[in-house]
Amino acid sequence: MEKKYYVRLTELVKEHDLKVAYAAPDYETMRIGSVDINRPGIQLMGYLEHFDSSRIQVVGRSENAMMEEQDRERRLAGFEAVLSRQVPAMIVAHAEPVLPECLEMAQKYGVSLLTSEMDTSEFSARLIHSLRYHLAPRETVHGVLMEVYGEGMLIIGDSGVGKSETALGLLKQGHRLIADDAVEILRTSSFHLEGRSPSLIRHFMELRGIGVINVPSIFGIGAVKPASQIDLVVQMELWDDTKHYDRLGLDTKTTEYLGVSIPLVTIPVRPGRNLAVILELAALTNRQKKTGYNAAEELVRQVDANVDSGGIF
Repeated sequence: MEKKYYVRLTELVKEHDLKVAYAAPDYETMRIGSVDINRPGIQLMGYLEHFDSSRIQVVGRSENAMMEEQDRERRLAGFEAVLSRQVPAMIVAHAEPVLPECLEMAQKYGVSLLTSEMDTSEFSARLIHSLRYHLAPRETVHGVLMEVYGEGMLIIGDSGVGKSETALGLLKQGHRLIADDAVEILRTSSFHLEGRSPSLIRHFMELRGIGVINVPSIFGIGAVKPASQIDLVVQMELWDDTKHYDRLGLDTKTTEYLGVSIPLVTIPVRPGRNLAVILELAALTNRQKKTGYNAAEELVRQVDANVDSGGIF
């Protein structure tokens, strides 16, 4: 069973610059576990079938205008119908006034009432994006995550194979470090993975024989980045003379994290190979493939065309 994650309401308040109109007794401890929100227009009018009480309720200009047209008893009944379900919070957006009946029912049922100056649609989109990030399924893997030519590259391999040393070479060539040693991977959507570093070791790198270094203090703040989408996985392994390595690049391999498939390339390691340059090329090749161009396939097409026309090499 997939582990469930939560985010504190107070963290969302700080992140989205919300104002507290009423702090419920559980305001400091309230945790949100749903990635979705609800605009409670029909619920305020009494239709409560399929109502999910685990969602944050967002009231905008339309809902407020609709409730203002009702008499006091109808407003009380509408807000009570929603807030009595013990929703985690209600947020009034678009700088709309908090109706007295809304505040009264929030206090009665102990539901935190917040406000936002932002347009309702924009705020809702930002809140959903934030919730999907905070509540995303995740796992931690051993490896290094770099941003190389805009491609998020996860470098994996056995301990001692040279992942951090290769990352150091990439840093010297102007690329950016996201995480060293431990990479926290989050599934931010059905098709995308994002990687970041655990906060305790963020911006630090360990190099055998040297020890731990603080990357921004040596290479500058531009050499690090807090997070990156993962576009390519590079498996580094010691060169094995008995193993066949793809020389053309026709074989498209993938690996999977959290149910999302990511392109995979295997780079054999032996003395004399400039791994930083090779990984730069891997990043550029991956970008080309995403645009629909594959150099190996182009070469095969040219060879086939040459053979068909009776040409020779």
